[in-house]
Amino acid sequence: MIPTLDGVHHLKLPVTDLRRSIDWYASRLGYRVVLEFREHGELTGVSMGHPRGGPGLGLHVAPEKARGGAGFDYFSIGVPDRAAIVALADHLTALGERHAGVHFATLGWILPMLHDPDGHEVRFYTTESHTTLDLDSVMVVDDAVASAQAAELEWLTGQGLPAVPDGSIPKSA
Repeated sequence: MIPTLDGVHHLKLPVTDLRRSIDWYASRLGYRVVLEFREHGELTGVSMGHPRGGPGLGLHVAPEKARGGAGFDYFSIGVPDRAAIVALADHLTALGERHAGVHFATLGWILPMLHDPDGHEVRFYTTESHTTLDLDSVMVVDDAVASAQAAELEWLTGQGLPAVPDGSIPKSA
């Protein structure tokens, strides 16, 4: 039997400073606090909702765990398409956030290397895909970055666009 599932219910991250993380996810990505969790009257966690389709996000004060997970990309937040992920990258850049820019990836386009205040890598990946997976067979990716760069050149050529030296997709694509 294969169970029925219904997407990701929410993501949960440990944080060192709850207020700082709330402010960052609100100001950078538009999240809003919808639930507060308290222990003995002290705020220890929140659930945040997103007004335009982002997954639910839980933040919980756990400094040791937050420091231990810094730098790791636990999840990728879906973005509808290439235009939306480019707009997100531009928005983050305008706010002074460092990231790696939008790149062609195995299945769609990716915006990696954004880090929240605790150093968690927050990645974005388009739900729009340039490659179709077959659930009855395994696609093997040997060296994801090199594979994506080679596929990107093929895709750009097919679109009649020039390759960009840094591997990012031209905005006019």
